[in-house]
Amino acid sequence: MKTIIEPFRIKSVEPLRMTSVSEREALLKEANYNLFSLKSDDVLIDLLTDSGTSAMSTKQWAGIQMGDESYAGSPSFYRFEQALRELAPFKHIIPTHQGRAAEKILFSIIGQENDKLIIPNNTHFDTTRANIEASGSQALDLVKQEGLDPQVDLPFKGDMDLKRLRDLLETQAELVPIVMLTITNNSGGGQPVSMANIRETKALCDEFNKPLFLDACRFAENAYFIKQREAGYQDKTPKEIVQEIFSYADGMTMSAKKDALVNMGGWLALNDDNLAMKARNVLILTEGFPTYGGLSGRDLEAMAVGLEEIIEEDYLNYRISSTAYFGNALDKLGIPIVKPVGGHAVYIDARAMLPHIPPSEYPGQALAIEMYRLGGIRGCEIGTVMFGQQPDGSEKLAAMDLVRMAIPRRVYTQSHIDYCIECLEEVNANKNNLRGVNISWQPPMLRHFTCHFEPK
Repeated sequence: MKTIIEPFRIKSVEPLRMTSVSEREALLKEANYNLFSLKSDDVLIDLLTDSGTSAMSTKQWAGIQMGDESYAGSPSFYRFEQALRELAPFKHIIPTHQGRAAEKILFSIIGQENDKLIIPNNTHFDTTRANIEASGSQALDLVKQEGLDPQVDLPFKGDMDLKRLRDLLETQAELVPIVMLTITNNSGGGQPVSMANIRETKALCDEFNKPLFLDACRFAENAYFIKQREAGYQDKTPKEIVQEIFSYADGMTMSAKKDALVNMGGWLALNDDNLAMKARNVLILTEGFPTYGGLSGRDLEAMAVGLEEIIEEDYLNYRISSTAYFGNALDKLGIPIVKPVGGHAVYIDARAMLPHIPPSEYPGQALAIEMYRLGGIRGCEIGTVMFGQQPDGSEKLAAMDLVRMAIPRRVYTQSHIDYCIECLEEVNANKNNLRGVNISWQPPMLRHFTCHFEPK
């Protein structure tokens, strides 16, 4: 059968507040046209992020009742640790309250201010890049060239450019403390990384004695793409593929708010004893004791269950197929999207859709504003607003100007997505009337969260 059905039933519902176009126009003005500043009650379909917005299962809610809140040595931690080691048998597993806390700890112990180190990655996401730059180091993107072209349809556009990585390591190895891979590659359109590329990146790291770290927020989705698209993996289970992925890594940072199906949580995992000691020292200062790391016992229990549910094949098939349903529908309407469709989100190529708006006037933000104004849909600009601000305060145009529509896990039904498709069809029909925006105020870093815009 062609129809995709959700592999779950809905037990609890939350009402949505319906708003009119005129109401939303006023709300946009009040929010200085920054969609992060809207109240979520004023959003009809919230596709701002898939981070922490999942609906938890009955088993996860039952696990919450088992949460043990002991300050040290909670059994909830050990259940979480065991669940993670089933997939990723790292020597040291250090819980944090979310992924950016793990990043902060990692980059504070491998690089100090003014070290001017270089951290290569396929593509760094916003908080990763900001934490690296805050430590005085450089976040370098080395995704393969095809990953920068939204219209190129290849199975693994998230792959690391191994030639450029080799060139870097041959010329500046002393400045590279670790190599990272983001799976899936969020900033590049949610594109997966192949097992072959992970394996070859690890071999190159070993050649130069550099540890490989994974930014693994969507590891299960990446594994399912490998099962679908990479020769030799069709008959393997998602769990087996995940286990192989992590066998090539020396460490990982993780926001459990993505592929662990929880609303709060994360971790830093390491094999290096010395790094782990330093990390735990920082953790105790900033997050909490090493067996809770800023989380309640109930959060740890929910993560443990989520790690079991995320690798269920029926769930992953539904997740990837339903996202593709959304993206393919927009493609048929002539709306330019990043191809192929990623796992957690559909990315509209705003620069291609709105060629009359110059990149310096932020076409991605202009499109995101119109999506909310017309239909109450909140998306997220992934382009020059998010990545253009340089550490010295100058601006550099991003390689792409995208609008990401990230789909919360187990939250929206097909009718919600069909509504989004209809809304975007109308936006596309009137796209020539859209105009760009200016930034009227911005903070010194991570400006996209709080900056103010003015319509042109």
